[in-house]
Amino acid sequence: MLFLKRMTGRCVFCGVLMLLLPGYALPVDHTPLLEEKIGQLLMVGFRGEEVDAASPVVRDIRRFHLGGVILFDTDVALGKPRRNIRSPEQLARLTAVLQSCTPETLLIAVDQEGGNVNRLKAEYGFPETVSALQMGKHDDPEYTYRESLRLAGALKAAGINLNLAPDVDLAVNPGNFIVQKERTFSADPGVTVRQAAQVIRAHHDLGILCTLKHFPGHGSSAADSHLGMVDVTDTWQPQELDPYRALCAQADVVMTAHIFLRSLDPLRPATLSRKIITGLLRNEIGYKGVVMSDDLGMNAIAEEYGFETALEQTLNAGVDLILIANNADYDPDIVPRTVRIVTELVESGRVNESRIDEAYRRVTRMKEKIRH
Repeated sequence: MLFLKRMTGRCVFCGVLMLLLPGYALPVDHTPLLEEKIGQLLMVGFRGEEVDAASPVVRDIRRFHLGGVILFDTDVALGKPRRNIRSPEQLARLTAVLQSCTPETLLIAVDQEGGNVNRLKAEYGFPETVSALQMGKHDDPEYTYRESLRLAGALKAAGINLNLAPDVDLAVNPGNFIVQKERTFSADPGVTVRQAAQVIRAHHDLGILCTLKHFPGHGSSAADSHLGMVDVTDTWQPQELDPYRALCAQADVVMTAHIFLRSLDPLRPATLSRKIITGLLRNEIGYKGVVMSDDLGMNAIAEEYGFETALEQTLNAGVDLILIANNADYDPDIVPRTVRIVTELVESGRVNESRIDEAYRRVTRMKEKIRH
């Protein structure tokens, strides 16, 4: 291995003096160990508006090869209004330090849909945003592109390289919790596709990746999967797949939904279902990019499955990037624990290492988009 000397540098984006923590650069011909590959398949939330060498997230990036982090403005477990985000300047400093902890590209993600799902709020000094519903009502591609470009510009300035948006759920149930928060463009698949395409175009024009969610469609549900398992078997409509069919070639990431759709899989929710993720999304629709789980800490999964079982089934379903928000319940050691569990799953044969390799290749290819 090629060791780096301890040094300091000034971030060209935010001017902050950063400490390049002792670490290593990987030789070009380096073959990653199993633990490294597993770490790259995790995206995890953390605490702190600032981090240093003693921070768990710094340890996780350097020692356990954590592939990505997700940012929040509210700490749910503590009931406090701030977790990672205070101002544009502070956030740029935070992301720059996090990136300096690894020779790899760190995925830095946020839920910045606009409107009510808006982690970078105007009250913190970020630009005002409009909701997906407002874009859908205008149904004007240039308006959507212009508003999305403004939103994406704030992400770029803050050092964020992955937006967990746009939400392409169809507003087929007016009482749905996603629909009521104005997170959906329309009940019309055509409007949804037109608007989401402009959101993606604006982000890509600034070098930021995008996520379609929540596959295979959450807009018909009558319950919130944050609170428990949701069954959409009697309400889901096949047209909810239309945005994925139309946009899969443009999508960087597709996020799964924690919903039961028994007509497709009578035994497992979508996130844990090989029939839905590999069979439908990959083989039938033809999606070739990264599949990300929704938060495995949500009650729909956490209360119905043990963490180990959820990890096993999620990976075997074909999910590449595992999201653990680590917010409603905070565990500073969730990354080493998850790496250990997945390592044991592989060593015991419950998850094939070829599945880890496949996911690792997809995540690595996606990170190449950011670098180039």
